[in-house]
Amino acid sequence: MRRVLVTGAGGYVGRHLVRALADRGVGVVAVQRSGPVADPRAHLLAVDFASLRADDLRALGPIDCVIHLAWSDGFNHGAASHINALPDHVRFVRETGVAGIPQFVGMGSMHEIGYWEGMIGEATPSAPRSMYGIAKHALREAARLLAEQERQVFQWLRSYYITGDDSRNKSLFAKILQWEGEGYTSFPFNSGRSQYDFIDVAELADQIASASLQTAVTGVIECCSGQPVALKDKVEAFLAANHLAIRPEYGAFPERSYDSPAVWGDATKIQRILVAEAARPTKPGRD
Repeated sequence: MRRVLVTGAGGYVGRHLVRALADRGVGVVAVQRSGPVADPRAHLLAVDFASLRADDLRALGPIDCVIHLAWSDGFNHGAASHINALPDHVRFVRETGVAGIPQFVGMGSMHEIGYWEGMIGEATPSAPRSMYGIAKHALREAARLLAEQERQVFQWLRSYYITGDDSRNKSLFAKILQWEGEGYTSFPFNSGRSQYDFIDVAELADQIASASLQTAVTGVIECCSGQPVALKDKVEAFLAANHLAIRPEYGAFPERSYDSPAVWGDATKIQRILVAEAARPTKPGRD
């Protein structure tokens, strides 16, 4: 059985990833600071990832891959914690290599690119404009270098605008549900004209699992739909699907300075991975 260690396993994306891996017959070591494990098939390791050293990782037995999702204040792009915690993330990456774990997978974000108009791919230059983006960019390059030194397979999975499981996240859609519940009839909003690459969190988890369970495609991999959708259209569809009465006040806020009019991911690599996975014979006992 392939064994994968997932940090941030109790988080918004992590809970879905643990299930996606377990559904594929993978042995999961779920690292999270507190709370119940997302899936009873996983082994819970209730610690802060930053406390783990190479000896601790070796003591867990053979680990084939580490998927590093753990990150604090992901919805607050200006938080000082992004830079302050960066040494812990770099140290953890180094410890995985020293422990002899052959594959490291890091979780990235479109915000590490900064302002960009059009499709983002592996070769797109980075010029982040937020503390969150700066820290993610720095970790990506540090992890790439450390993985090369330790001869690890390196994969950096870059996500875009994540939706779904909205009661657990801190996105615009979670706030809309909150405001509706509090009885508001409207909320201030920007123009909604900017276009983003949206993906449901369960689909994102499937993409992360699929990418991490293969090593033919490496480097930076965009986990995305590959299709730009106007934020206004996504909001209107969300309101209709959830039968919400609250309405946006378009134009009340300006767009953020680091948000582009249209940005989406190059889905070429992730689609190659998904097609290859679908072509593999199904193992006995798996639906």
